[in-house]
Amino acid sequence: MGRAFEFRKARKMKRWGNMARVFTRLGKDIEMAVKAGGPDPSMNPKLRLLIQNAKSENMPKENVERAIKRAVSKDSADYKEVVYEGYGPHGIAVVVETATDNPTRTVGNVRSYFTRNGGSLGTMGMLDFLFERKCSFKVAMKEGIEIEELELELIDYGVEEIFVDEGEILIYADFASFGPIQKYLEENHFEIKTFAFERIPNDTKSLTPEEQADVDKMLERMEDDDDVTNVFHNMR
Repeated sequence: MGRAFEFRKARKMKRWGNMARVFTRLGKDIEMAVKAGGPDPSMNPKLRLLIQNAKSENMPKENVERAIKRAVSKDSADYKEVVYEGYGPHGIAVVVETATDNPTRTVGNVRSYFTRNGGSLGTMGMLDFLFERKCSFKVAMKEGIEIEELELELIDYGVEEIFVDEGEILIYADFASFGPIQKYLEENHFEIKTFAFERIPNDTKSLTPEEQADVDKMLERMEDDDDVTNVFHNMR
């Protein structure tokens, strides 16, 4: 199992501390997907996967339906995905992904999380050299599937890692390979249980327990912000 898997296992679901936050963020994702590709899941691949994610997180069906209805309403919030980058305490690189209907509010909050904890907000793209963008899929195991054969099949679609964990197939690939892999899995009748986008650090930094506590304090404040959808860092 490779670096992407170990990284994801270490941070798995840490950022979503309770169901209310999970549902709020999934709702935003669904609204943005509907506005980008329409309300029909059969015609909107991203929405189709998000509905499956919601199901895996036990999000009630009526919550999903409300999010779709909000997105097609004239009065719905216009969420934008905005990424902020900077350095936290002790030189830890941090990328903050947000979905916001008020970028002025969000950038002010994100800047305060950095500065109040001894860090600084930087410019977009400044950490591109440090993080690789990846996509991942969790797929239900199918009877008769040989992982080695599936891996050989998917290499042509850009898959970098594939293995079985807790009875499910985990697939990792470059961010740009997301669409072709989704199409292959659906056309071959694999059940996609969840998907995610990750930023995997090329290099990690070790800290003392005391220094790590300083960084964790900042990360927790960021992750508690309703506008924040993901926080990635290079702390080991």
